[in-house]
Amino acid sequence: MSGHATDTDIKEAALRPPEQVMRLARLGSLHQCRLSFMRQLTRRLAREDWQFTRRAFEVDDNGVGHAVYTATGPERSYSLIAFAHDLPDHLRSDRVIAEAWDATFTLFDGVPDRADIARLSRNVPVQEAGRISESELSLSRANRSVRLWTHVVDRLSQGLQPDPQTIAEVGYLMRTTAVYGSGKFGAADRDVIADRPEMAAPFQAEMLSVYLTRWFVRDMVEHMARVQGGESAVSLDPLLARRLGIGNSTGLGMAPFLVNHPMLLNNWILVRETALARVRALPSATTDDKALFRDLLGRSVTAIETWRTEHPIQLARLADLRADLSRLLSHVADGLDADHPWDKLHAWAEGNLSFEGQEFLVSLMLEPYGDIIDGLGPCMAAVEQAGFRLDGSMPLHRVKALIEQQFPWAVETDWTAPEATARAWYVSEEKLEPRLGERHEEPIEPYEQPLAPGRDAAMLYSTLADWPDDTPLATFLLKRPEHRHSARRVQIAAKAPFGEIRDNTIGADMLPIDMLRAKLSFFGATSFDPRSDRWIRITMFAGAPYPPELTEDNADFWVYPESDI
Repeated sequence: MSGHATDTDIKEAALRPPEQVMRLARLGSLHQCRLSFMRQLTRRLAREDWQFTRRAFEVDDNGVGHAVYTATGPERSYSLIAFAHDLPDHLRSDRVIAEAWDATFTLFDGVPDRADIARLSRNVPVQEAGRISESELSLSRANRSVRLWTHVVDRLSQGLQPDPQTIAEVGYLMRTTAVYGSGKFGAADRDVIADRPEMAAPFQAEMLSVYLTRWFVRDMVEHMARVQGGESAVSLDPLLARRLGIGNSTGLGMAPFLVNHPMLLNNWILVRETALARVRALPSATTDDKALFRDLLGRSVTAIETWRTEHPIQLARLADLRADLSRLLSHVADGLDADHPWDKLHAWAEGNLSFEGQEFLVSLMLEPYGDIIDGLGPCMAAVEQAGFRLDGSMPLHRVKALIEQQFPWAVETDWTAPEATARAWYVSEEKLEPRLGERHEEPIEPYEQPLAPGRDAAMLYSTLADWPDDTPLATFLLKRPEHRHSARRVQIAAKAPFGEIRDNTIGADMLPIDMLRAKLSFFGATSFDPRSDRWIRITMFAGAPYPPELTEDNADFWVYPESDI
């Protein structure tokens, strides 16, 4: 697009401060944007002209067998190996401890041969009970949405297309219940692929796995329709097929991720905030930029109308968002300011829209400016804190100053109040899943996971009051080693200020879905549908072209459905 800044003269406005951005209520209002990992993936695949091949589809009339889908780029190939299973209804469960699924998958590094498929056929279908190798980059599984799956198979088998409203109400034919990568169960460590350009941004292997899984799911539903209807069966209309994404059920297991990966979280947020600062600094907007913004705003209204939920929290947030988009449409109806239009629009939003509307606007403002934003994508990766060297020479007065700077809310919190420590994170021995319990009602404190960095920083701060200010940190930790993890986090926070959630993660009013939503927004998820304050269903790649249809013309704005507005 003409009129944009070049790499050499990109200007940035001031970043929004971490104490504004890193509050749970705002993090729980984030939406997908052009930096989301799904959209980074589809843009690269199209730009580099990746080729896609269905190498095998050996599935019988009972829906049992395997399929192989290969994506081939400039330097290497990746193959999704899918195993289809005939799963009795009573065994279908989204729980992590499930032992059987409708389909299981692995993303293979290269093109598998028969021996690879035979080896994986003994391991992938049993998931955690098996083992994969460094030749595999991910391990995943999915279950059918039985109501929509049955509807689509029945209609296609009769030569008819499924009801569009029924598709809109569900949004996916299968939903993943886990997509593992980065060394899980024998898969290749992140270090194996981190230097590959196509894997530089976070979670690209996992996103590619899901993208190819969506192709397999369409093939499977059409196959089962042909089995049922024979010559009467028809294929799924391409426009209806595009509306279908891959569902996902995500529970508390994802919430601790943000707490446990502060440097990664910092880079995600920092890149998004840097992108916003670049757009806000633009002195003007071209006619094309404004037209694209208005078009995507109108299409967003249509997208939000399709979201379905029954949870009271999300119903209220959806109501806020719909009202915000209506206000935004009215506000920009007469055009944008000629001078620094995006900075002024952002300032207006902060005074007139809810967090939902403010953060949705941030996503929309980034859309016309890929030339000054998209290059930030690889910066979202990080080497996590395991490689961080604690500075033991730091004097304690400096440690205290860092706590006051990075954790002021925690220092000011009364941690003796029951509501401040009402919750405790632990891992259920029976279910093997992270859990959030009521500390003062259940005997769970001995099993608590270290997921309250604010409280722990405040405890460190209180203890330091009894020590001379010039004492080296190492001397202090020799006597009080229980504070080592907090001291490390405090030093990390000084280098990664967007890596700490500026709220109490064990307080009575904390909503875990805010953490889930924040992470899923960076994946590129849509249609947030909480089923409680502790687990949520979302949709991935809904609206995206299928791999054989992917071009540079359709690789980016697929997340916004077409609208007549």
